[in-house]
Amino acid sequence: MKYMLIMRATAEAVEASKTMDFEKIITAMGEYNEALMKAGVLLAGEGLADEAGFVVDFDAETPIVSDGPYGETHELFNGFWIIQTSSKEEALEWATRCPLGPGSKLEVRRVTEASDFAEFADNEYIQKEAGWRKELGTE
Repeated sequence: MKYMLIMRATAEAVEASKTMDFEKIITAMGEYNEALMKAGVLLAGEGLADEAGFVVDFDAETPIVSDGPYGETHELFNGFWIIQTSSKEEALEWATRCPLGPGSKLEVRRVTEASDFAEFADNEYIQKEAGWRKELGTE
């Protein structure tokens, strides 16, 4: 099973990070990433830039694009990992090992798989997606 670990920071975490040694933060995250890699569960992971992004809102007939900031601090996420584990419990175990501090939160969500859409297995795009995954080497 694949899980996405979504890193979120509150205003408290942002303030706390200002007094922390950034090299220690990088080292702790590097050690965590290395452990994920050595265990063979890490599929992807990236941090996200602090700069404002944009939002595409589909409430109108024509999508509306607005510049950030686009939410309260607690609504934003700072980075993510995608891991593949044998169970929800194993995903939880990895999540609790993440070196985040006070004010930080890690949301864990299961990534859907082809089997979640078995009733639509004959859909042209479900079939194409399987081919795309092979082509990309992500199956």
